[in-house]
Amino acid sequence: MTSDSTWRAKAEAKRLAILSAIPKKWRFLNPIPPPTEQVDVTGDYIRQFLNQQEIEITESDAVDIVAQTTSGIWTAVEVTEAFCHRAALAHQLVNCLHEVFFDAAIADAKKLDAYFAEYKKPVGPLHGLPVSLKDQFHVKGVETTMGYVGWIDTFEGQKDDPRRGVEESELVRELRNIGAVLYCKTSVPATLMCGETINNIIDYTWNPKNRYLSSGGSSGGEGALIALRGSPGGFGTDIGGSIRIPAAFNNLYGLRPSSGRLPYQGVANSMDGQNTIFSVVGPLASTARGLTLLFQSALSQKPWLHDPLALELPWRDSMVQETLSLVEESKKGSSTLSFAIMTFDGAGRIHPPIARGLKIVKETLQKLGHNVIDWTPPSHATALTLAAKAYTMDGGTDANHHFGLSGEIKPPQVIVGGPASAPEMLGSQIAALNVSKREYQKEYMDYWNSTAALTGTGRPVDGVICPNAPHAAVKPAEYNYIGYSAFVNVLDYPSISIPVTFADKTVDVLPSDVSMDEAEPYIEWDYDADTYHGAPVGVQFFGRRLQEEKVLTLAEYIGEEVARHVGCKEYQSGSALERT
Repeated sequence: MTSDSTWRAKAEAKRLAILSAIPKKWRFLNPIPPPTEQVDVTGDYIRQFLNQQEIEITESDAVDIVAQTTSGIWTAVEVTEAFCHRAALAHQLVNCLHEVFFDAAIADAKKLDAYFAEYKKPVGPLHGLPVSLKDQFHVKGVETTMGYVGWIDTFEGQKDDPRRGVEESELVRELRNIGAVLYCKTSVPATLMCGETINNIIDYTWNPKNRYLSSGGSSGGEGALIALRGSPGGFGTDIGGSIRIPAAFNNLYGLRPSSGRLPYQGVANSMDGQNTIFSVVGPLASTARGLTLLFQSALSQKPWLHDPLALELPWRDSMVQETLSLVEESKKGSSTLSFAIMTFDGAGRIHPPIARGLKIVKETLQKLGHNVIDWTPPSHATALTLAAKAYTMDGGTDANHHFGLSGEIKPPQVIVGGPASAPEMLGSQIAALNVSKREYQKEYMDYWNSTAALTGTGRPVDGVICPNAPHAAVKPAEYNYIGYSAFVNVLDYPSISIPVTFADKTVDVLPSDVSMDEAEPYIEWDYDADTYHGAPVGVQFFGRRLQEEKVLTLAEYIGEEVARHVGCKEYQSGSALERT
């Protein structure tokens, strides 16, 4: 065989192995309908293949599930089997899994049930909760390919590495300690450096709500799986938007914490050792409180004792209570909370659905009595330049090496590697980049502090709302601007994607009584409204560095109020999408 046919055959064999790992009773007998026949495979479509108990279990959020499993109402086995079944269906519909280890998961669930039966108490706060993992986390007895054909049958590309088959990431160890059941690993783009999820093993991961569109990247498999309720929550990573983008594209919540809050020890990565902008671990879930449960539970394991880069910073309930007090005072009519909103970063024109999503959030906050100011920070173009240099500082060496292991072709959407890579940076250039980043962070910090003069509360803004991306879930190969997400990584701020609404072809168009001369110049009116119809629309909410507890608390508050605002009135056209 030629080199090309060799890697293609290896990829095909792995793809079939993933499918074969799904029990026959959960495989579709008939071909999956194409998107021309079934665009949306969420909701009633996937429910038809499940029994009523499976539906009840899998459509409960993480908090409700552990309320049942930690009290003995639901067994870990019945919950695990329900999610394994739904995850199996999800993969066949949208290509969202890289690894399936259902048998091991059910065996672990049986041990949890035996423990509960003997001691009448749960193992930990996640007792019996199935948790999915992005395919960067190492799990004993399970392969990690990270989308590379050359990693198949190896440990991160090394055939004889003694860690192969036995290594577990620190977060995996912690999740097991607190009772989580691990059962699958989800798809990623090769290199991880991509706003879509595509690799030569499973091909493309589609958006469950609109299968003409992307699930996002690089934690796109997590986003698609949770959107189909094949998982109540899971963990991804984020170096330029890789948690927030899939969350936004799939109508989910996703937290990008500041570096050092959650452990990265033992996690596979691209460009390992590039420390100008750290990749960070964070959770995705269907609810904000689900994020909090996953984040707080992981912190309970004191990751700083096992990861040299983790900060000794336990969960701070005092910050939560302080934030809740501000929320309660605001409800009584006191203007104690303030927010800022940025609709345009000066470079990335946004699509009408995103503009409408931002407007919904702004109106909601104003209706609640909060002061909302315009966010006009130091140039985000500077942040994007810094990020681009950090992502390419090795000249594509790492990506090219790992693609070269098999000779596979780099997917066109991947933004690093290939013959056109930037030159590798010198040590002095890296040092200068780090200085520039620090100076930008200081400038941004000073700007944030200056907003105290504008908020009316005597304090700077409590958080900022802006787009995650210029568009809702994107058409394949059309994700070409990361400016709205990557600046957060440069600043190392905690940020959460909050679901808001859905793109609507009857609403998200230039109003008939407005000419192009009168239209908002930052909105890209020339977009494909028909194709984007139904795509989830989320916004990004970010706070100050290491204030995850405050950001999580406010994101839950904002998300609940936005849902109430959207659900209680026929927003603009009264589209049915707005009331789903």
